[in-house]
Amino acid sequence: MSKIWDVIVIGAGQSGLAMGYYLKKSGLSFLILEASGEAAGAWPNYYESLKLFSPGKFSSLPGLSLSTVKNEYPSRNQIIQYLKDYALYFELPIVFHKRVEQVSKTPHGFQITTISGEEYLSQNVVCATGTFNNPFIPEIEGINKYRGKVLHSAQYKNIEPFRNQSVIVVGRGNSAIQIAIELSEVSDTTLAVREPISFIPQKFLGKDIHFWFLITGIDSFWSFGRKFAKNSSVIDLGEYEQRIKEGNPKVRKMFESFFEDGVIWSDGSKEEIDSVIFATGYRANIGFLKNTEVLDKNGEPFHKSGVSTSIPGLYFVGLPAQRSFASATLRGVGADAKYIVKRIRKNFV
Repeated sequence: MSKIWDVIVIGAGQSGLAMGYYLKKSGLSFLILEASGEAAGAWPNYYESLKLFSPGKFSSLPGLSLSTVKNEYPSRNQIIQYLKDYALYFELPIVFHKRVEQVSKTPHGFQITTISGEEYLSQNVVCATGTFNNPFIPEIEGINKYRGKVLHSAQYKNIEPFRNQSVIVVGRGNSAIQIAIELSEVSDTTLAVREPISFIPQKFLGKDIHFWFLITGIDSFWSFGRKFAKNSSVIDLGEYEQRIKEGNPKVRKMFESFFEDGVIWSDGSKEEIDSVIFATGYRANIGFLKNTEVLDKNGEPFHKSGVSTSIPGLYFVGLPAQRSFASATLRGVGADAKYIVKRIRKNFV
């Protein structure tokens, strides 16, 4: 008979690793299933120039400090190495190359089936798969007729494929601004936005804004923090607002539709465009639950603070605004993981 684990965690990115840390302290038997060959989550797939928007000292997972210069904003590659080191340091039981295809409820818990046919049994399942592999592109009239290149920011790596092109970046969040600014160095770049861009200074009274988030409680478990997480203001690392004021990149109200060679703006004018990059967010990456009753019409899980309200024993970590403003970030997933492990332990008392 197959072993029945107390807990199986799906995903060995930052959320899954934080779960592993607290599960190991709990004494429960557990396994972490990871689709890729490394414990780095989506970080290896992010664009090359990405930097964390919070200083390293505010961005550590539980139990192991992110070793950076005091006020340094870690690079993508620094985070990748940190996550790999974290998994090794705590000797977390990760099984690589196990992409989960389906999670099914059984009389005694759950059956987890991978695309290669392996089956695992567990009394509890924690979904820690994040959102990166489920990018969202809105439906816009004419998009299927457009002959240029359409991609999501999840597919964007660097400026080289767009050199000397006319490019539109759709969105007004941090990723949209950072991508548009670096593209504007080599291409004719326009930011297409539905609402004006709002900026928050990186520093206030000599302290990084994340310091104030921490001491004011915005990062904590209370409703204001969760509401604030939905705020799309851009944290200005020093030059963003000034570059926008200078018109490089340009900013225009969101276009109405596509035509074969470009876009049609709200004033009816047409513009030929080579590429359109959508920095329009993501949806939960939990397609393996599609045959259950836990998802709403948009594919998002029904839950309260990461605890499924549909199926006992099913949990989530790494969802945006799951319990606080910091949920789904390096500095926030630890608190959420600790809360979920505490809830799971109640099942064994």
